[in-house]
Amino acid sequence: MYGVVFLAAFAVDVIPLIAPPAWTIAVILLVKFHLNPLIVLLLCASGSTLGRYLMSLYIPRFASLFIKRRKTDELEFLGKKLSQSLWQSWLFVLIYAVTPLSTTALFMAAGIAKVKPSRTLPPFFCGKFLSDAIMIFTGLYAVNNFKNLVNGIYSPKAIVMLALGFVVIAGFLFLNWRELLQQKKFTFNFRIWK
Repeated sequence: MYGVVFLAAFAVDVIPLIAPPAWTIAVILLVKFHLNPLIVLLLCASGSTLGRYLMSLYIPRFASLFIKRRKTDELEFLGKKLSQSLWQSWLFVLIYAVTPLSTTALFMAAGIAKVKPSRTLPPFFCGKFLSDAIMIFTGLYAVNNFKNLVNGIYSPKAIVMLALGFVVIAGFLFLNWRELLQQKKFTFNFRIWK
Protein backbone atom coordinates (compact mmCIF):
# COMPACT_ATOMS: atom_id res chain seq x y z
CA MET A 1 0.00 0.00 0.00
CA TYR A 2 2.98 2.30 0.39
CA GLY A 3 3.43 2.26 -3.38
CA VAL A 4 -0.20 3.34 -3.75
CA VAL A 5 0.48 6.33 -1.47
CA PHE A 6 3.38 7.40 -3.70
CA LEU A 7 1.44 6.85 -6.95
CA ALA A 8 -1.64 8.67 -5.65
CA ALA A 9 0.41 11.70 -4.56
CA PHE A 10 2.17 11.66 -7.92
CA ALA A 11 -1.11 11.37 -9.86
CA VAL A 12 -2.88 14.29 -8.19
CA ASP A 13 0.14 16.59 -8.56
CA VAL A 14 1.12 15.75 -12.13
CA ILE A 15 -2.15 17.16 -13.48
CA PRO A 16 -2.73 20.93 -13.60
CA LEU A 17 -6.46 20.59 -13.05
CA ILE A 18 -8.05 20.80 -9.66
CA ALA A 19 -7.66 17.52 -7.84
CA PRO A 20 -7.88 16.58 -4.19
CA PRO A 21 -4.76 17.34 -2.19
CA ALA A 22 -2.35 14.41 -1.94
CA TRP A 23 -2.47 14.44 1.85
CA THR A 24 -6.20 13.60 1.85
CA ILE A 25 -5.55 10.39 -0.04
CA ALA A 26 -2.57 9.67 2.20
CA VAL A 27 -4.71 10.03 5.33
CA ILE A 28 -7.38 7.70 3.93
CA LEU A 29 -4.81 5.05 3.09
CA LEU A 30 -3.00 5.57 6.39
CA VAL A 31 -6.14 4.98 8.42
CA LYS A 32 -7.66 2.22 6.30
CA PHE A 33 -4.50 0.09 6.11
CA HIS A 34 -2.83 1.08 9.43
CA LEU A 35 0.34 2.30 7.71
CA ASN A 36 3.37 3.93 9.32
CA PRO A 37 2.69 7.71 9.30
CA LEU A 38 6.35 8.68 8.76
CA ILE A 39 6.73 6.43 5.71
CA VAL A 40 3.41 7.70 4.34
CA LEU A 41 4.58 11.28 4.86
CA LEU A 42 7.89 10.70 3.06
CA LEU A 43 6.23 8.92 0.13
CA CYS A 44 3.48 11.53 -0.16
CA ALA A 45 5.95 14.45 -0.31
CA SER A 46 8.19 12.55 -2.76
CA GLY A 47 5.29 11.65 -5.07
CA SER A 48 4.03 15.24 -5.05
CA THR A 49 7.49 16.59 -5.84
CA LEU A 50 7.97 14.23 -8.77
CA GLY A 51 4.46 15.04 -10.02
CA ARG A 52 5.02 18.80 -9.92
CA TYR A 53 8.39 18.39 -11.64
CA LEU A 54 6.86 16.45 -14.53
CA MET A 55 3.99 18.93 -14.72
CA SER A 56 6.46 21.79 -15.06
CA LEU A 57 8.04 19.95 -18.02
CA TYR A 58 4.86 19.55 -20.08
CA ILE A 59 2.90 22.60 -18.92
CA PRO A 60 4.34 25.09 -21.46
CA ARG A 61 2.61 23.20 -24.29
CA PHE A 62 -0.59 22.78 -22.29
CA ALA A 63 -0.67 26.48 -21.33
CA SER A 64 -0.28 27.62 -24.92
CA LEU A 65 -3.42 25.67 -25.84
CA PHE A 66 -5.73 26.91 -23.07
CA ILE A 67 -4.42 30.19 -21.65
CA LYS A 68 -4.23 33.49 -23.51
CA ARG A 69 -0.79 34.58 -24.67
CA ARG A 70 -0.80 37.68 -22.46
CA LYS A 71 -1.36 35.60 -19.30
CA THR A 72 1.27 33.10 -20.44
CA ASP A 73 3.71 36.02 -20.78
CA GLU A 74 2.85 37.15 -17.25
CA LEU A 75 3.42 33.65 -15.86
CA GLU A 76 6.72 33.48 -17.72
CA PHE A 77 7.73 36.85 -16.26
CA LEU A 78 6.82 35.61 -12.77
CA GLY A 79 8.73 32.38 -13.36
CA LYS A 80 11.82 34.32 -14.37
CA LYS A 81 11.70 36.06 -11.01
CA LEU A 82 12.39 32.62 -9.54
CA SER A 83 15.65 32.53 -11.50
CA GLN A 84 17.17 35.67 -9.99
CA SER A 85 18.52 34.87 -6.51
CA LEU A 86 18.76 31.29 -5.28
CA TRP A 87 18.02 31.98 -1.62
CA GLN A 88 15.11 34.30 -2.45
CA SER A 89 13.53 31.81 -4.84
CA TRP A 90 14.06 28.96 -2.36
CA LEU A 91 12.50 31.00 0.44
CA PHE A 92 9.51 31.97 -1.70
CA VAL A 93 8.87 28.40 -2.90
CA LEU A 94 9.34 27.00 0.62
CA ILE A 95 6.87 29.45 2.16
CA TYR A 96 4.39 28.97 -0.68
CA ALA A 97 4.60 25.17 -0.41
CA VAL A 98 3.92 25.30 3.32
CA THR A 99 0.68 27.21 2.80
CA PRO A 100 -2.48 25.26 2.00
CA LEU A 101 -2.68 26.96 -1.39
CA SER A 102 -2.40 24.95 -4.58
CA THR A 103 1.08 25.03 -6.11
CA THR A 104 -0.27 24.51 -9.62
CA ALA A 105 0.12 28.17 -10.60
CA LEU A 106 3.63 28.31 -9.14
CA PHE A 107 4.79 25.32 -11.18
CA MET A 108 2.96 26.60 -14.25
CA ALA A 109 4.98 29.81 -13.98
CA ALA A 110 8.22 27.88 -13.38
CA GLY A 111 7.52 25.55 -16.31
CA ILE A 112 6.60 28.31 -18.74
CA ALA A 113 9.72 30.28 -17.78
CA LYS A 114 11.84 27.10 -17.94
CA VAL A 115 13.15 27.65 -14.41
CA LYS A 116 15.80 25.11 -13.40
CA PRO A 117 14.39 22.36 -11.17
CA SER A 118 17.15 23.04 -8.63
CA ARG A 119 15.43 26.36 -7.91
CA THR A 120 12.02 24.89 -7.18
CA LEU A 121 12.19 21.20 -6.24
CA PRO A 122 14.35 21.17 -3.05
CA PRO A 123 12.39 23.93 -1.29
CA PHE A 124 9.10 22.50 -2.59
CA PHE A 125 9.93 19.08 -1.15
CA CYS A 126 10.83 20.61 2.24
CA GLY A 127 7.71 22.78 2.31
CA LYS A 128 5.51 19.94 1.09
CA PHE A 129 6.99 17.60 3.71
CA LEU A 130 6.23 20.12 6.45
CA SER A 131 2.71 20.97 5.27
CA ASP A 132 1.87 17.31 4.63
CA ALA A 133 3.15 16.44 8.11
CA ILE A 134 0.80 18.97 9.63
CA MET A 135 -2.13 17.85 7.51
CA ILE A 136 -1.54 14.10 7.84
CA PHE A 137 -1.11 14.16 11.61
CA THR A 138 -4.04 16.57 11.96
CA GLY A 139 -6.11 14.29 9.74
CA LEU A 140 -5.11 11.28 11.80
CA TYR A 141 -6.12 13.12 14.95
CA ALA A 142 -9.42 14.14 13.34
CA VAL A 143 -10.23 10.58 12.35
CA ASN A 144 -9.51 9.36 15.85
CA ASN A 145 -11.63 12.15 17.39
CA PHE A 146 -14.34 12.43 14.73
CA LYS A 147 -17.38 12.86 16.98
CA ASN A 148 -15.93 15.88 18.75
CA LEU A 149 -14.95 17.62 15.50
CA VAL A 150 -18.20 17.20 13.52
CA ASN A 151 -19.81 20.10 15.33
CA GLY A 152 -17.05 22.54 14.17
CA ILE A 153 -17.12 21.82 10.42
CA TYR A 154 -19.61 24.55 9.57
CA SER A 155 -18.27 27.09 12.01
CA PRO A 156 -17.88 30.71 10.88
CA LYS A 157 -14.10 30.32 11.16
CA ALA A 158 -14.07 27.33 8.76
CA ILE A 159 -16.23 29.18 6.23
CA VAL A 160 -14.05 32.31 6.41
CA MET A 161 -10.87 30.25 5.95
CA LEU A 162 -12.35 28.50 2.90
CA ALA A 163 -13.40 31.82 1.36
CA LEU A 164 -10.00 33.34 2.10
CA GLY A 165 -8.29 30.39 0.38
CA PHE A 166 -10.35 30.93 -2.77
CA VAL A 167 -9.58 34.66 -2.76
CA VAL A 168 -5.82 34.04 -2.51
CA ILE A 169 -5.85 31.47 -5.34
CA ALA A 170 -7.93 33.79 -7.55
CA GLY A 171 -5.62 36.67 -6.71
CA PHE A 172 -2.59 34.65 -7.73
CA LEU A 173 -4.16 33.70 -11.06
CA PHE A 174 -5.83 37.00 -11.96
CA LEU A 175 -3.22 39.44 -10.62
CA ASN A 176 -1.20 41.18 -13.31
CA TRP A 177 2.22 40.15 -12.03
CA ARG A 178 4.20 42.18 -14.55
CA GLU A 179 2.60 45.45 -13.43
CA LEU A 180 2.98 44.54 -9.78
CA LEU A 181 6.67 43.65 -10.01
CA GLN A 182 7.70 46.35 -12.48
CA GLN A 183 5.42 49.29 -11.67
CA LYS A 184 4.28 48.36 -8.13
CA LYS A 185 0.58 48.54 -9.18
CA PHE A 186 -2.13 46.10 -8.20
CA THR A 187 -4.25 45.40 -11.28
CA PHE A 188 -6.31 42.36 -12.13
CA ASN A 189 -7.13 40.69 -15.43
CA PHE A 190 -10.03 38.25 -15.33
CA ARG A 191 -9.83 37.33 -19.02
CA ILE A 192 -7.06 34.74 -18.92
CA TRP A 193 -8.83 31.77 -20.54
CA LYS A 194 -9.01 31.18 -24.27
